[in-house]
Formats: sequence, structure tokens, C-alpha cells
Amino acid sequence: METAHSTYVFDVGEAEFERRVLERSRALPVVVDFWAQWCAPCRALGPVLERAVGGRGGRVELAKVDVDSNPALSTRFGVQGIPAVKAFRDGSVASEFTGALPAPRVESFLDALLPSEAEELAAQAAGEGDEQGLRRALELDPRQAAPAVALARLLLRRGERGEALAVVDPIAATDFLAAGLAARARLELGEEPPGDAFAAWDQADHERALELLQAAVADTSDPGRRDALRAVMVAIFTELGADHPLAGEHRRRLAATLS
Repeated sequence: METAHSTYVFDVGEAEFERRVLERSRALPVVVDFWAQWCAPCRALGPVLERAVGGRGGRVELAKVDVDSNPALSTRFGVQGIPAVKAFRDGSVASEFTGALPAPRVESFLDALLPSEAEELAAQAAGEGDEQGLRRALELDPRQAAPAVALARLLLRRGERGEALAVVDPIAATDFLAAGLAARARLELGEEPPGDAFAAWDQADHERALELLQAAVADTSDPGRRDALRAVMVAIFTELGADHPLAGEHRRRLAATLS
């Protein structure tokens, strides 16, 4: 039976762990406290965790797992001693500790899970298409890929290719989406860009975009152009996700064309 400790603290068992922890962690960090009533360090740590999570106003949640009632969860996540605290982000364990830490170290542990001011601003601005917000996020942290990608897309749709290239080129070596947008900007600044493919990409018609790009790759013998087209396609594969059937199909076709 679930007991509501507070708005952001709850008991969880095997049946609802997938939904309440793994799926929820894709929206915000979820910290899981593996504990037992008979464990004195668990009873000491529990209130410290609950106060720290409650003080963060919903930016992080705390799920409490009774290891005696949920042995399969303990086994699944390699719990060998309790209290064991595991923080989940995007469906996976992002950070963890074992034992009853003092309050300042618990606070630091939670702070490290939360997005920075720049990350929060970037997420909000990207969702709203707020150009000034995206620029401000990049001023706060120029290393962020997400606002750079969002801003470059906005600029490309507006026809400002040179500025878009300047935004994403510094991070193109470490981010596939940024690399693809930089390649697109270069292609649009050159001769005979595959405009229909880019328009389809902007409209989220990935299948048409990839078909047109496949044709463009097959139609050129220029190594530089081929490499740029390949980078654009890799960006679309990244956007779709590694397991998407469309990405898998076109990745194989592209490899065959380039071989």
C-alpha cells in the first residue's frame, strides 16, 4: 500500500516502477531510496532525503523502495547494501551512493542532478521558439548543444545561413545534429543545395527528406558534397533515434552507396 510522504515523495513497488520511476525520469530526475524498516541508517537517511527533495519544489522526485517487499528490484539494480540511493535520468541510473550521508552531501548530490540555469532557459526557449532566450542560454553556457541546434534551425528557416553556420560550427565535432546543420548551411551557401530535402526535414517529413538526400548522394561524385550530404543524413538519423526503422533502412542504403 502506497503512503504519500509529500507531493514529491512516494512509495513505489515492482508493478509501478517502470511508470513512476523510469518513464517519469525522462521528464525530471527521480531519486530512488532502497531501504528497509529494520535498517537504522535507512531510518536516519530517509528524513534527510525527504526534506532535501521537498525543498526543491518539484524539480526532483523521491521514490522509496522497501527492499523486503521488492526483492526483484533490488536484484535488478544491483543493491548489495542499504540504504542505497540511485538517481535516474532518461530511464537510466545517472548517479548513486550507499550509506547514510550527512545532509550537506545529500544536498550536493541532488544539486548535481538538476539542470543549470542555462539548461533550463534553453529548454524553455527551444519549446517556445524564443530566439532571444536561446541566445541568452548560449551566453550563459556556449558549450550547450541544444540551444545552438534550436537557434541554427530557426536561422536556417529564415534564410540566415551564414549566421546559422557560425552558431553550430564550434560544436559540430561533438554533436551529430550540430554537424548536420553546419553541413546543411554550407550546402545552402553553395551551388544547387537539395532544397526540397531540407524543406521536407523542416516539415518533419523524414522519409521524404531521406529519400531526396539518398538521391543527391548517388547523383554526385564530389567528395566534399557527399560528405556534407552524409552529415545531414546522420543528423536526421540522430533525430529519429538509433532504433527507428527508417534510420536503420537509410543507414544501410547510405553505406552501400558510399562503399
